[in-house]
Amino acid sequence: MTAPAGMANAQSIDDALAQTYSDNPTINAARAQLRSVNERVPQALSGWRPQIFGRFDVGSQYNNSDPGRARYSNTASAGLSVTQNIFRGFQTVNSVRQAEAIVRSERESLRATEQTILQQAATAYMDVIQNTAIVSLRRSSLEFLSEQVRAAEDRFEVGEGTRTDVSQARARFSEAQSDLNLALANVNTSRAVYRQLVGTDPKTLSARTRVYARLPKGLDAALSAGASDHPSIQSAQHLVDAAVFAVKTTEGELLPTVSLEGNLQRQWSPPSASGVDTLDSASIFGRVSIPIYQGGAVSSRVRQAKEDLGQTRIQLDVARDQVRASIVSAWGQYQAAVASIQAAQDAVSANQLALEGVIEEQRVGQRTTLDVLNAQFELVNSRVNLVTAQRNRTVAAYALLAATGALTADRLGLAVAAYDKTAHYKKVRNSWFGLSTPDGR
Repeated sequence: MTAPAGMANAQSIDDALAQTYSDNPTINAARAQLRSVNERVPQALSGWRPQIFGRFDVGSQYNNSDPGRARYSNTASAGLSVTQNIFRGFQTVNSVRQAEAIVRSERESLRATEQTILQQAATAYMDVIQNTAIVSLRRSSLEFLSEQVRAAEDRFEVGEGTRTDVSQARARFSEAQSDLNLALANVNTSRAVYRQLVGTDPKTLSARTRVYARLPKGLDAALSAGASDHPSIQSAQHLVDAAVFAVKTTEGELLPTVSLEGNLQRQWSPPSASGVDTLDSASIFGRVSIPIYQGGAVSSRVRQAKEDLGQTRIQLDVARDQVRASIVSAWGQYQAAVASIQAAQDAVSANQLALEGVIEEQRVGQRTTLDVLNAQFELVNSRVNLVTAQRNRTVAAYALLAATGALTADRLGLAVAAYDKTAHYKKVRNSWFGLSTPDGR
């Protein structure tokens, strides 16, 4: 399942994974989602910052205090109000902590998405190699069977064979043609999936990989690594933290709030007998609001937040169980694939010798055409099984790394710049204003 040694331009599986890491649209969409979630933190921090509003009013008044002496007057006013929260029942503190926990959870979700896509890309890579190899085997078998049909017909013409031999050879040839057609369809499917994940069509691929050296030494080591580092578990843990702060934020609505409010205003009116046509005013107030009863809505939201907290804790347990099950399954599949390779290699060697022996025995009349066809059938199947086992070993290895949370660009040593999950966050966290994103959009 490896490319010839002379193919210096072969694309390795690491090259394909590096390209997937950089260009895959699903990964890029997850990164955009993280950047969106980052904005929750400055939104929460806005609770510490003043709110400033300007206003401008224009109006007309009609007065008719004395019959027959109606009067119209136009007025205008402009004002500026500033409100600064001093104390909000710890809502701002807890909402900021909640937003930060959600950001950390989203970072882990991004890491989980990256690993899922990288695993799918590795599987697609090996599927292309496997199905291409199977096509080659099917074509070789078809050529062999074509020769058997010709030989059976020649023997029948000279009276050394029977019509049954010819029919059996032709039947096996037709079956081989059908198997080749199916193999070609599988190649096209695997190439399409490869292009979807990697972004380019597969060309010359090589099954050589360094993944086996990065596998855990045993099942216990794999379980320990997954429990401590799997992104699904880390994401669920951060969501528990966020839910805790959500309860505290909602409870803060039951506490008093303190704020300062300042106002500036100028009003213009038609000149009067006193000659005054403008009026300036300024005010500043300290406000204390003490919630006494809000109709039970806040109490309900507190209870709801506590139920949400309980749900996230259950989901954390679910994530741990799922990761453990995935690791055990991947480990078993890997061990089974390793054992299958040796068994398939032995079967190929045995069936190759058997076919050669049957052909020689057929030449001296001790074997029939059907015996040769059966021996060829067994040899092709064993070769297909070997190709499949080799593919399954590599796929299971990448699945095991993903199950333990180690299928990352850094751990794989991919030649690609790692995406900085904190760069955008650092740029927007303390942003007080501005409509443009950090990349200029």
